[in-house]
Amino acid sequence: MGRRGALGPVDQHRAVHQAASLLLSYPDQRWPAHRALVLESIGGLSGTATESLRRFCRRTADVPLLDLAAQYVTTFDRSRRRTLHLTRYTAADPAALKARYRQYGWEPAGGEPPDHLPAVLEFAARCPAAGRAVLHEHRGALALLAADLAAEGSPYLDVIRAVRATLDEGALR
Repeated sequence: MGRRGALGPVDQHRAVHQAASLLLSYPDQRWPAHRALVLESIGGLSGTATESLRRFCRRTADVPLLDLAAQYVTTFDRSRRRTLHLTRYTAADPAALKARYRQYGWEPAGGEPPDHLPAVLEFAARCPAAGRAVLHEHRGALALLAADLAAEGSPYLDVIRAVRATLDEGALR
């Protein structure tokens, strides 16, 4: 990633998008290592987005993995209003996202649906301009998701806030 604190906006956004992708993935046995990797990778970065990610990591640090997994399922898998599948908020076609990914030589790992937010975020981390465009196209979905997470008092709101902060910043240089 280069020198700590010397990253430009594109690289900082890439770091935030990759971190959010890891933190929004189902919390399996690898999740504690993912959280540690996130904290290490954003350690020297500053700003609203990285502080939101740190806050999420602090809030979940002492939560047993099984409890975190149950909370994840309750939050994202049992509610139509809080889904990580972005096209469910719109009439967009997930196949169009898959085609866009292929344009850039990328495909979500493990057969993940192309509209699943962790996949979109990983794409944004790997292909910043194209990925940022996809995230901008789904700003409304992210806003709805954030509102529902806020209403539930979910710690996952901090991760969505981090992503939205990268989109709210001015145009990249």
